[in-house]
Amino acid sequence: MSEHTEVSTMHIGAVAERTGLSLRTLRHWDEVGLVQPSGRSDGGFRLYTEDDVERILLVRRMKPLGFTLAEMGELLEVADRIAGGAADAAARSRLAELLASAQQRRAELAGKLDMADEFIAKLRALTA
Repeated sequence: MSEHTEVSTMHIGAVAERTGLSLRTLRHWDEVGLVQPSGRSDGGFRLYTEDDVERILLVRRMKPLGFTLAEMGELLEVADRIAGGAADAAARSRLAELLASAQQRRAELAGKLDMADEFIAKLRALTA
């Protein structure tokens, strides 16, 4: 006798609420093949699993760092290869490059935040 486990799914509205992304963004990512739902309902509605939501959250975390859709897709492919045990030297090397890029982009964002904090401090000083 085989075990049958039913995967819980959710509609796009629930995913949008959980991820803080718009329906438009989720639909766009599906249309360009970045993050596609695991299935469709009989009525054609997108059905997402918890794994789909985790992928969406990974992509969402890349957005503030300015990664392109192509770079996001490449990261997902590399992550899938590594998670699936098919991580060759090229995949690990590319992951290291993407990590270095993310760290550099984060440092640039931190510098911008520092400047914004200085600006806010100057404005506060003027209102004192």
